[in-house]
Amino acid sequence: MTYGSSKWRPWILDEEAARPFFRRAIEAGINFFDTADMYSLGASEEVTGRALREFGNRDELVIATKVFFPMTSGPNMGGLGRKHILSAIDASLRRLGVDYVDLYQIHRLDPVTPFEETLEALHDVVKSGKARYIGASSMFAWQFAKMLKTSEAHGWTRFVSMQPHYNLVYREEEREMLPLCIDEGIGVIPWSPLARGFLAGNRTREKRGETSRAQTDDYAHQMYYADSDFTIVERVVELANKRGVGPAQVALAWILHRPGVTAPIVGASKLEQLEQSIAAVDLELSAEEMAFLEEPYVPHRVLGHQ
Repeated sequence: MTYGSSKWRPWILDEEAARPFFRRAIEAGINFFDTADMYSLGASEEVTGRALREFGNRDELVIATKVFFPMTSGPNMGGLGRKHILSAIDASLRRLGVDYVDLYQIHRLDPVTPFEETLEALHDVVKSGKARYIGASSMFAWQFAKMLKTSEAHGWTRFVSMQPHYNLVYREEEREMLPLCIDEGIGVIPWSPLARGFLAGNRTREKRGETSRAQTDDYAHQMYYADSDFTIVERVVELANKRGVGPAQVALAWILHRPGVTAPIVGASKLEQLEQSIAAVDLELSAEEMAFLEEPYVPHRVLGHQ
């Protein structure tokens, strides 16, 4: 989401500024790239596609995108009905400049479209060769279980991944979604593992950040910033200082240690942020350190979906 057009959000990096991130990621061995049609209203897919053609080997890459949110205010431009899904995958392939995506994900649930219609359309996308696999994103565990059962009953392509909202300050997915994914063999690729930068440790109760994103990201202000959230961030910073690493490394190492997690979806607007994400893979946390980070957690209302 960080790469595309600054006209969409002031903190988005335009193409020329974004290219070094793709180059460095591929150099470091990262081969999974996740975007969505609605990010920068299509520009993110265009930037991603051009960068991956320049720096990557298509056969080695896993390219993922998403469908659901409206691209314009016109009719049939959003949702998970058959008409929109079949149109949206073609548009995403054109923007990405590829013949297929490896993972095609529903960005949220469509409350007005029957599961059967959505799942059959996704099955047809896979059978047409336009996607190799399908995935889902934030929803209630009972809804995901129902969708898995519906696909099984009809012999349709099954979801292989779930992209939930999950990080040190929002752990509600541990109650039902993560156990369901573990039981069903579903890959888990959490979004916002750094709580939209909140866990980077540069925001305090008194001062809520100096970056453009920290100041203008109203969505983050709605989801985080509870007193207990700041207590957790303070512990992240304390442990990072003790270990001689960045707070982001600690927060990402924590999520990489959690049962069921395949890999977090990370973003970076500065190259040093990307380097911290890469370094987090090699940071081992002890059971005592994990408990130290987790202890202040206070349950939250559902955040990230309805």
